[in-house]
Amino acid sequence: MTTLSWHEDVQLSRRSFSRRGFLYGVSGLGLAGAFDFRDTMTLQAEELRKQGRSMILLYMQGAPSQLETFDPKPGTENGGPTEAIDTAVSDIRIAKGWEQTAKQMQDIAIIRSLTNKEGEHQRASYQLHTGYLPTGSVKHPSLGSNIAKELSLANHDLPSVVSIGEAGRGQGGSGSGAGFLGVDYEPFHVSNAGQMPENLSASVNGGRFQRRLGLLDKLEGEFASRGGASVVESHRKITDKSSKLVLTPLTKTFDLSGESTGLKERYGDSPFGRGCLLARRLVETGVTFVEVRHGNWDTHDDNFSRTAGLISPCDPAVATLIADLKDRGLLEKTLIVWVGEFGRTPRVNPRGGRDHWPRNFNALLAGGGIRGGQVIGETAKDGMGITKDPVSVPDLFSTICKSLHVDAAKENMSPIGRPLKIVDGGTPVEKLFG
Repeated sequence: MTTLSWHEDVQLSRRSFSRRGFLYGVSGLGLAGAFDFRDTMTLQAEELRKQGRSMILLYMQGAPSQLETFDPKPGTENGGPTEAIDTAVSDIRIAKGWEQTAKQMQDIAIIRSLTNKEGEHQRASYQLHTGYLPTGSVKHPSLGSNIAKELSLANHDLPSVVSIGEAGRGQGGSGSGAGFLGVDYEPFHVSNAGQMPENLSASVNGGRFQRRLGLLDKLEGEFASRGGASVVESHRKITDKSSKLVLTPLTKTFDLSGESTGLKERYGDSPFGRGCLLARRLVETGVTFVEVRHGNWDTHDDNFSRTAGLISPCDPAVATLIADLKDRGLLEKTLIVWVGEFGRTPRVNPRGGRDHWPRNFNALLAGGGIRGGQVIGETAKDGMGITKDPVSVPDLFSTICKSLHVDAAKENMSPIGRPLKIVDGGTPVEKLFG
């Protein structure tokens, strides 16, 4: 999303932006007509929004090895040198290096039996973001954008979807955008957590800013009258959202300087650690969906030392995010999902690496009504397959929707006139809520 700038020294009248503020509140967040309270469905949607539910996706770009994360196989031919450690739950062990996460296991559920057929980064990443395989005819909305459409607040000043971190190698076409839902639910990108996003400081005074918006409005009107109405509509949504972001003091949410030194040290002085801290601040301020990316886990060679280096900043950040949300009373309404696009081969290749393996991989879930301290599914002793309770990608997505009280079967109309459900099939993993 393109944004104009804001600085607390710039004083702009909110009244002068009443027209644009109204457009943003009703149209820019996709809620045109949402104030017809005679409509039962509208009332239900508003009730969802009042619940303040949100989701944080911790996306491990590149596909982490399940054997070096939460399904270790120590002492086996395929296990390599990876050791297992005890956790706060007596019968659950995870890989060495995740000591801080192990302490939070009473609030974490592990799925060890995720299974899929896509072993190519772009296709699998697209599917793990949208629930659909890529096609040439439709750009599917990400699950985050779908969730924001259902849950985001009508008049919230900050974007409803925020994406933190740069996409790594092999992530083109990851499906993390709004697709055919349009600019209303397009993610706001933050490249470097801990730094204010670019172009969030005004370069002109309030009066000049208003005059520029007036001129832009006139030019857009002329262009719309000459056949460019659809283009103008989309562009106005962007400028309206940007104008609202310019005015709000909530942009201070992106500034981590007010957090205590001790808490920042617990999250870790790393891009991922700062990203997780920012994610907590964003959901605390009312943002519906935040993705924090961490990579690159594509360890075709030197798997064990490279994975250890990736775990080092990940472990404290994940553990502290869970504990921090819980301490603030936010964990019950905030779902955290840790996952990558697939797993790694149980057999180590001649380069000391693990290759692509969608047959079985793992994920962590915490918060959002998920019962912690449990493991869903089992894999064989050699890690080569699932022996109990397989969980598909649609099952995972259905579980996420159940956690957030979103109707997974709700349909949105695609540009080609085809109704598409938020989740294409699948059933929630009920044991996660038991």
